[in-house]
Amino acid sequence: MSEKQIFIFGAGYSGKAFARANKDAGPILGTTRAAEKFKALRQAGIQPLLFDGALTPDALKKTTHLVVSVAPEEAGDPVLNAARGTIAAEMPALEWIAYLSTVGVYGDHGGGWVDETAECRPLSKRSMLRVAAEQDWLKLGRDIGRPVAILRLSGIYGPGRNALVNLENGTARRLVKPGQVFNRIHCDDIA
Repeated sequence: MSEKQIFIFGAGYSGKAFARANKDAGPILGTTRAAEKFKALRQAGIQPLLFDGALTPDALKKTTHLVVSVAPEEAGDPVLNAARGTIAAEMPALEWIAYLSTVGVYGDHGGGWVDETAECRPLSKRSMLRVAAEQDWLKLGRDIGRPVAILRLSGIYGPGRNALVNLENGTARRLVKPGQVFNRIHCDDIA
């Protein structure tokens, strides 16, 4: 079996957790929009690349696993806008794509249980853009014959980002709503 190369578009909090969990799999490359984040990415085991809406295809050619953690914009998914052609034509080693989305795409189900089979009823513009991006990624996967996993994430927590940290920082909020259920995911469980 050949070595994996993981490429993370949007190597932020979740992307760094993904890199930690896969640090022994092979090279991990990741993008950021700010060069001042390069040091933190290197410390997380990620070879940093600047992504400003354009990217050289060479960085993607050996990628076997593509993780996308970039929010869509009005003009569409910025990764697809910049790299659709490269992903479709110049990534022969690509095995799968993971797109990190949000449970916000489900919208309001009136307090009913929601799972991955639930109908998407996005309410906010942001969630509507996510649904469109999910569909675009799934279409690309079909077009190139590669599986695409849509991971709809809820409230992400983990080291340095949790209720106890918020309490310590004085930013915790108290929500009193009988029967309220919260949906959370630890960053390590995303990977």
